Amino acid sequence: MPFRVEDTFRDALAQADRPLAGMWVCSGSPLVAELCAGSGLDWLLVDAEHSPNGLESILAQLQAIHGYPVHTMVRPPVNDTVVIKQYLDLGVQNLLIPMVNSVAEAAAAVAATRYPPQGVRGVGSALARAARWNRVPDYLARANETISVTVQIESTAAVAAVKDILKVDGVDAVFIGPSDLAASMGLLGQQEHPEVRAAVDHCLSAAAAAGKPAGVNAFHPDTAKHYLANGAGFILVGADVAILARGSEALAAKYIKPAGGGTPASY
Repeated sequence: MPFRVEDTFRDALAQADRPLAGMWVCSGSPLVAELCAGSGLDWLLVDAEHSPNGLESILAQLQAIHGYPVHTMVRPPVNDTVVIKQYLDLGVQNLLIPMVNSVAEAAAAVAATRYPPQGVRGVGSALARAARWNRVPDYLARANETISVTVQIESTAAVAAVKDILKVDGVDAVFIGPSDLAASMGLLGQQEHPEVRAAVDHCLSAAAAAGKPAGVNAFHPDTAKHYLANGAGFILVGADVAILARGSEALAAKYIKPAGGGTPASY
């Protein structure tokens, strides 16, 4: 029985008539991933750089999300050929590669997703979910069509090189991370700082000039609106763990008597 793989995030961006809104999935839970998949958002980012995700939990989340009308991107912990090979063989189609600071690092990320002679991806499709164990017709010849590569701009070096990074063949989009960018600018924890916003805007303009999509992380609604107005084609506006943390804190503040007296507002 022949199978087909889903369209990529590259395809979704090309077909979209508006910016695509998404959220982080950081809990490592397939159940939470499935809850988020049914939210109505356009895309989910399953994170393995700062979250407790290994190959098995990523696989389980891909399976939980599959079938919902949402695109899934996965961020590996590092721009590494072996790690990327493993993610692709799991069936990850859309990769967000962290900490890409130069043309050479962007080219290496792309090469890791391509079979020889275009790249260095190891061949194991008969053993891999990516090809549905060789049930996807002509997978080896068509593999490039099934994968999108987004590289993350999150340092002053990356901002300085962004125009050249955007020229790398196989880089489908860039995604700006204001938190690490702020840190690299000596503004740790100040991702709303005007200089950080200006650097993000510079990257958005560079992407527009190159004809490639650019996305950005922006949890604050006013910041999200600013970047959308300045050309962001996709955006992350929340995270499963942050929603749970703030929501549970709100419940505690509402129903638990404060230490030292007083009453919760709901009493």
